[in-house]
Amino acid sequence: MKYRALVFDFDGTIADTLGETRKIFNELAPEYGIRQVEEHEVSELRHLSLKEILSKLKIPSRRVPSIIARGTKMMRNNIDRLQLINGMKETLTELRENTDSFGILTSNTTANVDVFLQNHGIRDLFDFVSSTSKLTGKSRHLRAIRKTFSLEHSEIIYIGDELRDVKAAQKAKIPHAAVSWGFNSRESLAKAKPTYLFDHPTELFQIRD
Repeated sequence: MKYRALVFDFDGTIADTLGETRKIFNELAPEYGIRQVEEHEVSELRHLSLKEILSKLKIPSRRVPSIIARGTKMMRNNIDRLQLINGMKETLTELRENTDSFGILTSNTTANVDVFLQNHGIRDLFDFVSSTSKLTGKSRHLRAIRKTFSLEHSEIIYIGDELRDVKAAQKAKIPHAAVSWGFNSRESLAKAKPTYLFDHPTELFQIRD
């Protein structure tokens, strides 16, 4: 394996949570005085950065932590019905065989992730699940993970579906694999210049070479 440690995002990368996330957001929107997101708008939002999305939906940044906290708590109630990204279970299982460290870094809660992984029989694949409540706080956690496992910058890779995942890895000065099957569009991810850009879970095998 080219990389000693593989760290994955959760929502949109491993778990198919896009529909559930929009549903929860729309349930919370009236309480926060913000508008709901119609299904036809999702394709447009997929091209935008986090800052652009907050601006377009007129969501004050000060409200974001509360929305995330409420949203992840609500997701716990429906975690049993969420599905893995098609093909991800087999891919993760094979990748794990030749990797020293396997983990998850997410903005979701560790409790939600643990339950989901247990439900799908893959919790034992992962050495750790780390969570950050800040949407822009992943770079610090990636640096901490690298130091915890005594890794060089080139020995760890972060795999995620959002522009903020690419930016976090770049800020932490580590390689990144962007995946187009989650939230952000392939076009927007390509413009961010990730180390890799994949369109199907089986393409992740390319990081072994």
